[in-house]
Amino acid sequence: MRILVVEDEQRLAARIAEGLRDQGMAVDVSHDGDDALYKIDVNSSYDVLVLDRDLPTTSGDEVCRRLAGRADAPMILMLTALSGTGDRIDGLTLGADDYLGKPFSFAELTLRIQALGRRRRSHTALLSHGDLTMDTLRRTVHRAGRPITLTAKEFTVLQVLLAADGAVLSQEQLLDRAWDEHADPFTNTVRVTVNRLRRKLGPPELVETLVGAGYRITP
Repeated sequence: MRILVVEDEQRLAARIAEGLRDQGMAVDVSHDGDDALYKIDVNSSYDVLVLDRDLPTTSGDEVCRRLAGRADAPMILMLTALSGTGDRIDGLTLGADDYLGKPFSFAELTLRIQALGRRRRSHTALLSHGDLTMDTLRRTVHRAGRPITLTAKEFTVLQVLLAADGAVLSQEQLLDRAWDEHADPFTNTVRVTVNRLRRKLGPPELVETLVGAGYRITP
């Protein structure tokens, strides 16, 4: 899942981003409304926007207003110190999908983001291919009944490949969906992660490499 955190308090934004990355999410950060709108315009793969209302340049309210009704818009979670009942009503009326006041519990923030991500992607929590099953809610993977322990990034890559349902995904597409904007497009991190994933999944091979094209779940 890919997240854009829009928060002008830079230390808070960094802490939120670090915590979400620890949960296996790909996280980008903006510190003002103009930059947030720019990033959303050039990257349609954001699942959830964590949005402060009080932002420089363009306010969070205006960002929300501009995104309302756009087919490619991410789900919007307003995260703000304006936490009264009237403030929540205003935010939801502007088009936000959820609203969380500051101070907040990071565990609750994570759960709300995950719930919004599931709503946007609108795919079942259970993914499968042959004798492989993945439960995206419980974050478990089994093959032929055997539990497989994956890192957060390996889990995300496998989830993206399974959701693609056999379509070929290039290295750039995997970087875009499973990493964040700081990922080096010339790095071998995708190849290394896929190779580790193959070893853990065991034979017969489930992830196929198409030279010059990318990766897919073996038909």
